[in-house]
Amino acid sequence: MTLALSKGRIFEETLPLLTAAGIEVSEDPEKSRKLIIGTNRPDVRLIIVRASDVPTYVEYGAADLGIAGKDVLIEHAATHPGGLYQPIDLQIARCKLCVAVPRGFDYEAAVRQGARLRVATKYVCAAREHFARKGVYVDLIKLYGSMELAPLIGLADAIVDLVSTGNTLKANNLVAVEDIMPISSRLIVNRAALKTRQGQLQPIMDAFEQAS
Repeated sequence: MTLALSKGRIFEETLPLLTAAGIEVSEDPEKSRKLIIGTNRPDVRLIIVRASDVPTYVEYGAADLGIAGKDVLIEHAATHPGGLYQPIDLQIARCKLCVAVPRGFDYEAAVRQGARLRVATKYVCAAREHFARKGVYVDLIKLYGSMELAPLIGLADAIVDLVSTGNTLKANNLVAVEDIMPISSRLIVNRAALKTRQGQLQPIMDAFEQAS
């Protein structure tokens, strides 16, 4: 069985769930260059991939299971509808998807007056749906990192990004002005694997659900 994970917070918060399922990871991916990591079980291995790639590895069967944030899954579903089974919200790596603007920018006034906003984000689908529901016209600018820089140098009026502590926004003189949705990480399962290997996958899924 192969489980796809990304480094960082999701990996760290998944470790207790793996322990609850009787799985001990042999190496720390933050200290190892290996992309395939073994466990105490010969039938279970982990692959370490970018967070945005986890759904792709699972959908196409390169991994049987994966753990990915709701933010990543929304963007993936826009081009791959119905491709993944998401049985469990693990309630880990929790944060919020928010709209943020430079301190002093009157966001409410701009929205109320019908201004066309330029919004920088990695989460284009979620941002498009949010502003469409509000009836706000936006030009979406897709970026992959350093989102906070965009409004500081005039590239965008606002950003849509994940916010956990808010410290990065504060350090760059930005403020969150609107919550779009709460975000947490979900267990995702390859549909074919669930049919053909349910006996192997179900105990791990059950252990994750009980521990989450």
